[in-house]
Amino acid sequence: MAQSILIDPGHGGEDCGARGKIWIKKTLKVICEKDIALSIAKIIHKRLSKNYSTYLTRSLDRTVTLEERAELADKIKADIFISIHINASTSKSSHGLETFYLDNHDNAAVKKVEEVENKNTKGEQVIINKILADLVIDRTAPSSRKMAKLVHHEISTKISKKYKITDRGVKPAIFYVMALSKRPSILLEVGFMTNPRELKKMITKRFQSDYANAVASGIEKYFQKKKSPPLL
Repeated sequence: MAQSILIDPGHGGEDCGARGKIWIKKTLKVICEKDIALSIAKIIHKRLSKNYSTYLTRSLDRTVTLEERAELADKIKADIFISIHINASTSKSSHGLETFYLDNHDNAAVKKVEEVENKNTKGEQVIINKILADLVIDRTAPSSRKMAKLVHHEISTKISKKYKITDRGVKPAIFYVMALSKRPSILLEVGFMTNPRELKKMITKRFQSDYANAVASGIEKYFQKKKSPPLL
């Protein structure tokens, strides 16, 4: 039976996600995170669909709640969950790509990213999600870490050098979308919407295709390693 993969393009519909501005043919355009995330997710989906049961949390520009994303993971009995996002900062000079997996931490820089990605969750739901995260971490952290390292290695070697984008590494974090999915999961921050030089690269079809293929290659290696018998 083929492994089941759920790919989650961040944001969508009324939720633009991070915004970036870029000059295209003498016109200042506002670009939404949700659109780049969906474009990359679709390419990953197409590549992995050849060998795996692969699904998207959204294939259109529509609003999908964290709970709906999690319910879909349960419905399709996903083996892994991959969430695609693009970073943002108050500083235009912030740059680089990074990969997160669900685990505990005490890194102040990571906390800022968490606040942004978890910002639509409020009140009682925050407490519920924190409890759930603690329960899920114990069960999924080792697999999530392994997947994050394999995927990030592919992104680092195939994207970071080619496109001259700083490698910010693999980091543990608590993102509720990953906790709610209740399975090994990673969250990818492709680059910075707020850095015009990076945004200019990320909106190109060539970059999106190369990035998506690097992610897909990392996922394939993760499943290959899972299949391999342990060395005696």
